[in-house]
Amino acid sequence: MPLIKINNKNVNVLELNPEGKSTIVMIHGMFTNSSIFYFNIAPILAKKFRIIMYDLKSHGLSEKVDHGYDLKTLSKDFIDLLEEFKLEKVSIVGYSFGGLIALYIAIYYPEKIERIAIIDSPLTNRDEETDKVLEKYGNEFLELYMKNYSISTNIKPNHKQLEKNRRLYNFLLHETTLPKDLMTDEHFTSKENMEKVKHETLLLYGNQSDCLPDGEFLNNSIPKSKFFIGNGDHNIPIQNHVWINEKLSTFFNI
Repeated sequence: MPLIKINNKNVNVLELNPEGKSTIVMIHGMFTNSSIFYFNIAPILAKKFRIIMYDLKSHGLSEKVDHGYDLKTLSKDFIDLLEEFKLEKVSIVGYSFGGLIALYIAIYYPEKIERIAIIDSPLTNRDEETDKVLEKYGNEFLELYMKNYSISTNIKPNHKQLEKNRRLYNFLLHETTLPKDLMTDEHFTSKENMEKVKHETLLLYGNQSDCLPDGEFLNNSIPKSKFFIGNGDHNIPIQNHVWINEKLSTFFNI
């Protein structure tokens, strides 16, 4: 599908089963792109649903942007995407930072959401400093992500691809408002806020993930949540997509 304009910026969108009666929008995390869903997860959901995946700003094939990485702005981008496709109400699958966007939308645009599935999303109010969090989910994450990506897709990333991912990390960290925007949202995942999520919510976390305690917190805070732990770390959508698909299929009644 060609690039579309959202807030005057080019956004890369992928779509499966456009004739599906209901729609699931899938939101990837920082430093990744829609491919994390496209190969092994989206096709399963597309057996029943219309699936829309899009690359967040500066990710994948979407246009590079130096600002607007706070949850409010990213959620507005999502709402504008729904308007572009003339969609009144959708479900969301959000991975990592994409799950935080999903939670923000559920709180501030509840009428737009059917149900949400969160995959290994961190809390925003971690004790670690922002730059250290970015380091953990940046350089270290990219290496593991590319390793697991090659195993699950049988596509071995070359040096050019690895360098491209490195440049993305450095761009986001040093040439955009991302670090400052993350600080703006540091109190978003408070218990008070999470109790405002009234939708049915699926929480899927890896037993080796640093985010596992965050999933437990969300499960204790979100009223209508279901919490499951599978084998894997923060890269669980790639490491254990079979388990992810089983849980998503049950949650969405496929």
